Amino acid sequence: MARLILILGDQLSETLSALQAGDKARDTVVMAEVTEEGAYVRHHPKKIALILAAMRKFASHLQDQGWGVAYTRLDDAKNTGTIAGELLRRAAQTGADEVIATTPGEWRLIRELQSLPLKVSLRPDTRFIATRADFADWAEGRKQLRMEYFYREMRRKTGLLMEGGKPVGGKWNFDQENRKAPPKEITCADPMQFTPDAETEAVLDLVARRFGDHFGDLRPFHFAVTRADARRALQQFIREGLPLFGDYQDAMLRGQKWLYHSVLSPYLNIGLLLPLEVCRAAEDAWKAGDVPINAAEGFIRQILGWREFVRGIYFVQGEDYPSRNALDHRRALPPLYWGAETEMRCLSEAVAQTREEAYAHHIQRLMVTGNFALLAGINPTEVHEWYLAVYADAFEWVEAPNTVGMSQFADGGIVGSKPYVSSGAYINRMSDYCKSCAYKVSQKLGEGACPFNLLYWHFLARHRERFEGNPRMGNMYRTWDRMEDGRRARIIAQAEDFLTRMEAGDRV
Repeated sequence: MARLILILGDQLSETLSALQAGDKARDTVVMAEVTEEGAYVRHHPKKIALILAAMRKFASHLQDQGWGVAYTRLDDAKNTGTIAGELLRRAAQTGADEVIATTPGEWRLIRELQSLPLKVSLRPDTRFIATRADFADWAEGRKQLRMEYFYREMRRKTGLLMEGGKPVGGKWNFDQENRKAPPKEITCADPMQFTPDAETEAVLDLVARRFGDHFGDLRPFHFAVTRADARRALQQFIREGLPLFGDYQDAMLRGQKWLYHSVLSPYLNIGLLLPLEVCRAAEDAWKAGDVPINAAEGFIRQILGWREFVRGIYFVQGEDYPSRNALDHRRALPPLYWGAETEMRCLSEAVAQTREEAYAHHIQRLMVTGNFALLAGINPTEVHEWYLAVYADAFEWVEAPNTVGMSQFADGGIVGSKPYVSSGAYINRMSDYCKSCAYKVSQKLGEGACPFNLLYWHFLARHRERFEGNPRMGNMYRTWDRMEDGRRARIIAQAEDFLTRMEAGDRV
């Protein structure tokens, strides 16, 4: 009997388990560009274009390999607008009564496939280094789920940066050598950029017509949309960016969107690159003496450790994870996240870059946009949906734990042992944003005081009952308690005035 092989837009890998289970002689590959996937949150136009263009290239590659592919374009007259609808339509055309799919990375799509009136066989996503069962076994019975210990298990499993069962250099990580202040100049080229061909230009025109009112600039578009080009981008990063990645991975500079970052996560997350090949490339560069250990280890940890860890968290925690709100934050996401003008230079820079590139690096996301949302008490569901929408590498399995857990502490401490909050001092240390800001980062109170300084203490005060017993936060509360009563009262009043003006839509 004929079967359908479903391939989603973030599953563009020849090694995909659904393809491995298929038979070219009798099965039909189904790929579909559908409105629902572009609009269930208002995805950045660049993100939509990346996925659609890469899907078309991958479909052509599969046809060249001898697969029969039933491909639905977004503007096809018979397009039903949903993945489920397209599967039913193709089943009726082919007489197929079974769908083979690699398990999606989102509960929403898993449930959609499971509700089909067809036999659906969901295969594990073998492109990850840890299976869901591996992570569940590791997590079972642990009081705390900490990435560092999971990462060590992954190092042992893969042998990456290991010698004789021990970590190379005698340490599991080299963070003390990383996180330097911004360099005076950037000495590497920007991540490799690619000129769209005629087919990709047609996709860009289509996305402009259908999703042109979504937040974000569609053009210029310079993402790779084939595995070959993604491999070229990987090779350039290993050669140009990785040597100083460790040193400056947390740095932020005006006018420098990329610094030493790889910008490979979009390609990893849609399947054009595989995690182990990227990690091996970094390890090989270290073995060859081309990059220092702190750079290679820091980069590998983001993929082998953090990326695998958050996927495990997403599936172990279950379908309700993205909607958790442990701190009961209820404020609406303010317009400044959608580009409204703000006097805060750091937020203005991060949001503008996000609008232009569908990209910001991890510290811009965590310690600027995320830190502000947490300090200001923004509803984490709205924050989650914003991150999911605006970044080209955002898919729920990776985005939700990073946002709900790491950034917003909305999971109550499953991902992190403490909330990632800071005053303006951290941003000033790691960037040049504060030098051109209307607010004064050195000012803690009064006219011109940095909002991060005010909101930092406001956050600690309103959540004292929850956090004062946290051993990593005790010093913060002792500092707060040493302030005179009048000063504490003025800080709270000024922070609340700022929040009231922000909620009213004033420029802040």
